[in-house]
Amino acid sequence: MEKLSLQVKKARFAKFRKANFAASLRLEGFEPSPSEGEIKLPTREAALHAVRHIKA
Repeated sequence: MEKLSLQVKKARFAKFRKANFAASLRLEGFEPSPSEGEIKLPTREAALHAVRHIKA
């Protein structure tokens, strides 16, 4: 079995971390765009609106 380099490991974990973050956002009601390279965090107002919408 081939040993993975540190750079390959870092890239792989970064990919999984982004995928997990995107899944977390979808669970909370936000829709991250798959075409964007970086997932941007929602604004504070959007987060408050989503939370208030869920509680109501």
